[in-house]
Amino acid sequence: MNILAPLVAVILLALPAGAQETAQQFRIGADSFAAGDFVVFETADTDDLFLAGETVRMQTSVSGAAHLAGRRVQVNAPVGGNLYGAGMDVLVAAGVGGNATLAGYEIVVDAPVDGNLRAAGSDLRVNSDIGGTALLGGEDIAINGVISGDAAIAPERLSFGAGARIDGALRLYAEADAQFDIPESVIPAERITRHELEEWEGVEPPFAHPSWGQIIGGFLAGVLVVAALAALLAAVAPEGMAAMRRRVLARPFGTLGYGFLTLSALIGAGVVFAVTIVGIFLSPAALLIAALASLAGYVIGAYSFGAGVLIAVGRGEPASLGQRVIAAVLGAVLVALIALIPLLGWIFVVLITLAGLGALTLKLLRPAFFAAPGAP
Repeated sequence: MNILAPLVAVILLALPAGAQETAQQFRIGADSFAAGDFVVFETADTDDLFLAGETVRMQTSVSGAAHLAGRRVQVNAPVGGNLYGAGMDVLVAAGVGGNATLAGYEIVVDAPVDGNLRAAGSDLRVNSDIGGTALLGGEDIAINGVISGDAAIAPERLSFGAGARIDGALRLYAEADAQFDIPESVIPAERITRHELEEWEGVEPPFAHPSWGQIIGGFLAGVLVVAALAALLAAVAPEGMAAMRRRVLARPFGTLGYGFLTLSALIGAGVVFAVTIVGIFLSPAALLIAALASLAGYVIGAYSFGAGVLIAVGRGEPASLGQRVIAAVLGAVLVALIALIPLLGWIFVVLITLAGLGALTLKLLRPAFFAAPGAP
């Protein structure tokens, strides 16, 4: 699952509450970004799209990829490239030209997906045709369309509609005593193989050794994602990002300490939950929050570093939107390049991440146990 959209939603927790009441939009080149409580996207001529909010509705088509995160996510216009959607309720009501990767509680695919479908949810309904393969996991899975390629399905309950069909092979992952009614009209029995549920993690093929092109492409993609997130936050909440950036630059070791305490508390919470046995199911959630908090810290730290470089060369603090975008891109590139240095680069990334996370902690919680009496 692409992590970008969930990360946007987590980082937005740092914004003032008032900033999220009305959707804020930002555009760079042909890419569009929007975040808020109720987000309705209607901007034409968009390539890649990034949306996060309580309710997210995509009402205008995009030619590239769409990254959407929210409690309710609705895709009401075509996506030319890949779709990444995460939320409590995810509805795909318009066609997807590439692959669709979806996660949520209730997922409904009501429009064709030309590429592959990868979806995981409690209630998963595939009501339209899939042009490639399907990788589906959930409690209740209903298939009412045609899957042109192979399918790997891990259900508790599985049903098929009148128009359902799987043209490739079906790998079914379930408990040994699980029984499913799969009509011959859907797929002949000789093309079905049963697997233990524990084998589900091995569905995808092992990663091949990446080529130089893939390595460079991955590096550039990572830089672009960090730069885009930092620019989005600086555009949507300039005062909040400026305050966190000033804290990082003015007191780097102080914010680093708060970041260390925050990350230690989150990871420690996961361990404590696991030790109590009763709370063991909460342990993964605590560790996931720790991972997302680290990513948020990295984005904030990279932006602060880029702004610090601009200030050091005499450009002054980023005041306009263009200057904030330059700081975001510069920070993302420089931190990524420094990270390539063996050992020292990794240490630098850890310090940048902890400093950014510390600034985020101070922004959200405003701890005052070290403050002098009467201090603001």
